[in-house]
Amino acid sequence: MTGSSAPSAADRAVKRARLLAILEERDAESLVLSSHGALAWYLDGARTHTSLMGDPVLQVRVDRDGDRVSAFSNEAARLLAEELPSGIEVSTVPWFGALGDGFADSAGAGEAGSGVAGPRSLVESDIAAELRAARASLLPAELARYRALCSDAAEVMTDALAAASPVQPERALAASVGAGLLERGADPLVLMVSGSARAGYRHPLPRDEPVGSRAMVVACARRHGMIANITRWVSFGAPAADAFADAGARILEVEAAYFDATTAGATLRSAFEAGCAAYGEAGFAADEWRNHHQGGAAGYNGRDPRATSRVPDLVQLNQAFAWNPSAPGVKIEDTVLLGSSGIESLTVDPRWPTVQHAGRARPAELRL
Repeated sequence: MTGSSAPSAADRAVKRARLLAILEERDAESLVLSSHGALAWYLDGARTHTSLMGDPVLQVRVDRDGDRVSAFSNEAARLLAEELPSGIEVSTVPWFGALGDGFADSAGAGEAGSGVAGPRSLVESDIAAELRAARASLLPAELARYRALCSDAAEVMTDALAAASPVQPERALAASVGAGLLERGADPLVLMVSGSARAGYRHPLPRDEPVGSRAMVVACARRHGMIANITRWVSFGAPAADAFADAGARILEVEAAYFDATTAGATLRSAFEAGCAAYGEAGFAADEWRNHHQGGAAGYNGRDPRATSRVPDLVQLNQAFAWNPSAPGVKIEDTVLLGSSGIESLTVDPRWPTVQHAGRARPAELRL
């Protein structure tokens, strides 16, 4: 990794201190990290996969004496050369083995292959909420990476949708977005397209039908372990039907309620409930929120976590979010950051048309 993508020793020191504080609080000796989100965060953006569908090809054990990586032997050389920060001890296991075996010769090791480093070792499921809190507030180097990714994702959307046509198949439009993301080093984890005939679907996997008079495009792009989430609309010819224009204006009211409630020290639960309550106030069915998830915190997972009334996680400064309120024929979604001055949109391309709402520039429908 080079340039702005290079591992940051300063960031990593803070991350390690956050995990050591969890060990101290839990009176534990070590912690094994095993998920893509936790590993990419702790390893400063390392790619932890080979298959996008597969499990990580390494694990990390964090203890008071240092960090240790266990990796599959057929991946270790590449990981050391291209992905891992310097200074981490690496052990290997055969490709047919278990990654936990790489920690078996450590002091206090537990059962081989378990991924647990000893009787007082923690695994991610033991401290899921604490880990989310530890990675919530983005540090300088990772925030710089995230800004660049979000900007790239927005630019790719503009390029692809500005070149779209009503006769273009949904799959071809999705391929255009995907190619643009891959060219910029990002993995397109999610690509959705709905043409005018399929506007009722909230998660429209692309098909062969032409996009027609109006289309929605959704992308979730991952680079350096971080995920940018973005939704955009394009229409052709005559302006969108009055019903869509009216609903599009009202869905901004719902989004604004989510943004206004996303404040440092609040809970995801309270922000979620404020946004849900805004549906009825904006003229939608009061229970419209039940028809699709509403988003939540963002960063190293698509949602970290997805917000519901059962999630008590505290909102932090420098934390990313991707709320996505929707109703029939309308949906809005940007990746944003809660900074000291409030909500800042990260998935921004100055070429994309915007409207002002509640003091914020929000993406409008692109009309061609």
